[in-house]
Amino acid sequence: MLSDDARLDAAQALWDAEFTQTPIAPLRETWPDLDVVDAYEIQLINIRKRMAQGATIHGHKVGLSSKAMQEMMDVDEPDYGHLLSDMEVFTDRPVPASRYCTPRVEVEVGFVLGETLPGVGCTEADVIAATEFVAPAIELIDSRIEGWNIKIGDTIADNASSAGYVLGAERVKPDEIDLKTINARLLCNGEQVAEGRSDAVLGNPVTAVAWLANKVASFGVTLEAGHVILPGSVHRAIDVHPGDKFVAQFDGLGSVSLNFT
Repeated sequence: MLSDDARLDAAQALWDAEFTQTPIAPLRETWPDLDVVDAYEIQLINIRKRMAQGATIHGHKVGLSSKAMQEMMDVDEPDYGHLLSDMEVFTDRPVPASRYCTPRVEVEVGFVLGETLPGVGCTEADVIAATEFVAPAIELIDSRIEGWNIKIGDTIADNASSAGYVLGAERVKPDEIDLKTINARLLCNGEQVAEGRSDAVLGNPVTAVAWLANKVASFGVTLEAGHVILPGSVHRAIDVHPGDKFVAQFDGLGSVSLNFT
């Protein structure tokens, strides 16, 4: 467990790394006593700082939603981060790759809530009932840690390595599609570079959203109407290079694109 001063120092180091695009050594090396509780508190320090500067909460993302990633991080549950208004990117506005340290992209089924979810005790049925629609999504991830050399405390403190997100135009009611069997492909500069299926996310992305509602409730947070929820990637993360043009195609759910300069 870290002192309050150490948490503030770690948060500042991540803040400086993000806004100067200069990654830092793993937090676990600089602060060996860092634990998961510290990491979430460090994340919240920087989230509150950005909100004080005018950003608003647009939603949350779930990370480590595959068993393979959990085993690699030596954890038995996912983690989460915040999606803020200043993190939203758009299909018609190319994003400068130089804005980030080491950016990557992931394909996800995005959930947009029409009703606020219950916290403790939230079920998959609650998620279906509260979801206004699902949409094709790309999450832009980044690590403010050198070389993506991360363990669980590093990534949680670093807002679960989140950096941006974009939703496609398609809107589908959750009861109009089998959310466990959506096949998706990611194309980069016209060539397929990854593919996956929505059940790669805890067997069902709805399960990830229900887990998130329960998890954030322990921090006094609710998933509110209008929030975007990204439940986790259907494939491994793909590196971004300047000039890359990505298109994510989903069976039955349309597509979404994201371009980099």
